[in-house]
Amino acid sequence: MTISRRNLIKTGLAAGTALSMPTILRAQTSQADARTVRWVPDGNLVVFDPIIDLALAPQHAIAIYDTLFEVDSKGMPQPQMVGKWGVSEDKKTYKFQLREGLTFHDGSPVTAADCVASIRRWAQVDTSGKLIMAKAKDLSKQDEKTFTITLNEPLPLLIPLLASSYVGYYLAIMREKDAKLPPTEQVTANIGSGPFKFNDALAKPGASFTYDRNEQYVPRQEPPDGFAGGKLVKVDRVIRQWISDQQTAFAALQAGEVDLVQLPAQVLFPVIKSDPNLEVELVNTSGSDMFLRMNCLQKPFNNVKARQAMLHLIDQEAIMRAAGFDPNYINPVKSIFGNSSPYSNEQNTGWYKKGGNPEKAKQLFQEAGYAGDTVLIMQSTDWPEASNAAQYLANTMRKIGVSAELAPSDWGGVEKRRANKGPIEDGGWSVFISDWTDSKLGNPVSLPLLLANGEDGYYGWPTNDEYEALRAKWAYVETLDERQALAREMQRLAWDFVGTVMFGQSMLPVARRKSLTGLVHVASNTLPMWNMQKVSV
Repeated sequence: MTISRRNLIKTGLAAGTALSMPTILRAQTSQADARTVRWVPDGNLVVFDPIIDLALAPQHAIAIYDTLFEVDSKGMPQPQMVGKWGVSEDKKTYKFQLREGLTFHDGSPVTAADCVASIRRWAQVDTSGKLIMAKAKDLSKQDEKTFTITLNEPLPLLIPLLASSYVGYYLAIMREKDAKLPPTEQVTANIGSGPFKFNDALAKPGASFTYDRNEQYVPRQEPPDGFAGGKLVKVDRVIRQWISDQQTAFAALQAGEVDLVQLPAQVLFPVIKSDPNLEVELVNTSGSDMFLRMNCLQKPFNNVKARQAMLHLIDQEAIMRAAGFDPNYINPVKSIFGNSSPYSNEQNTGWYKKGGNPEKAKQLFQEAGYAGDTVLIMQSTDWPEASNAAQYLANTMRKIGVSAELAPSDWGGVEKRRANKGPIEDGGWSVFISDWTDSKLGNPVSLPLLLANGEDGYYGWPTNDEYEALRAKWAYVETLDERQALAREMQRLAWDFVGTVMFGQSMLPVARRKSLTGLVHVASNTLPMWNMQKVSV
């Protein structure tokens, strides 16, 4: 591990860390306005376009863009930009009318044409969107505020699919001219109709990005509820200050130079809880599941036995502790549907054993014909927990005779390299580590992690046609009991072909100054910036 738990819980070291914080950060933050929030995010924003990036761009996107439907705290879809909608008797034609007062940051009105273009662009990359377009006979503007989706056959999950951008790619409603860019070309204008405006003049890539309150934004009248309801902005400015070192971020929080650290080092929780000015808060209500993906196209993981070996090798509790998670905030994950969805089940989980089963893993590698091939594990050095987990994983694999090597880089480097489907010698990879919000694992239609469609799917590219045939039925199954039965069958297959190996669930509290209140609780690690405010304490 890169951080010593024993040392960090000593108040003296915490104070010393605060004293050692770079003076430039002090100078930038010491005169912070009472209506300015300084937020240390969970990653360094590099890509702005939510159609290009699934990881960090959504946090940026929900601030500056709005969307048609959002999910509430119960996971139910609610209208957001849509004022009225209805469906024909034959369940094939949906009519949507935008609500009043929607304008882009450049002053132009939001129109139905903007919505149609945005849906079409989103649908080229998002699994939900692809399904909608595959079933759509027509998607078109009717007038300036109205558009329709006409289907060839009923699609019961249409509205939930339109609201599922918290699971897949964010359905950001952009200006038509931006949305007409191909999904491979990044939109950089950063002009939406959302509650915040992106301040280009103050942008400092790699350091900070500034968001100003959109004074023209007209929120819905309903109270905030998850991502749905009124997006009420109660501060003038939010500055997302990237501080990669968690100790430095904590020191800035303790000194009052930032207001919130989205992903504090969990080994610091005892110090945070002992500080009368600080608080730990579970804003993300479902936690996050850390996992690994293997390159199923290259040795050794093109052999299913090698992938099955990794299921038996992982000691979930040990690797989560080694990653740096507080043992009070971790849980094992045995279901492909996570712990918090109604589809979580115990089907085909005989591989799970507390402490793992390294001997079984070694046997399966031998059955796979493993002959000393290098297993290259991508190590995200600017994500401490993933970096620690990668080191622990490499050591664990070496103990059973697997030649594991680390490829250190920042997360941006991991994102770039994991797209390479080739062998290691051609810039490819064997394993990468990532995470996903636990609640999102309940939607196999939209979540890329739950696909098994080979090279057209998510990084790692597992293939199982029988599983995909079951997954294709999900959008047409109407009752909960039917979907739960389908989930059990899907999981039975998934733990046989092994596209993903779980490390465990971590609940991820934020650390904040007590003067920052009103944070909206959501079942996601993409956290809203609206509704929060600074108060005197």
